Amino acid sequence: MNLKEIIDKCGGLSIREKRCAMEDYVEIVFYNKEIEEWKKIFSGILGPAKKPAGVKPAVDDLNLTRDSGGIRLEQILYGKVFQDVIVIAMFCPWKDDLHTTLKMTLLKN
Repeated sequence: MNLKEIIDKCGGLSIREKRCAMEDYVEIVFYNKEIEEWKKIFSGILGPAKKPAGVKPAVDDLNLTRDSGGIRLEQILYGKVFQDVIVIAMFCPWKDDLHTTLKMTLLKN
């Protein structure tokens, strides 16, 4: 599984801005009106949220996301191991309640 394949599965959803699309890092902004659909797709690919919104991040979550800026209380973290890589995805809501930044990273396992 690579990051492009994951984004391709979100093809029917609206993307406000594509900030970065590299092989090992993707950053996009989407609209919160579709957040349940985004969460459903990511849960289907990466399993249930490792850290749901409103839950204090565990030490393992903080270590896993350290190079991506860490994970905060209001953010959602997904993660799954695929053979020799770990895919992590963070949903970072904006204070305007209209947008969320999705940051996905591919880490070597």
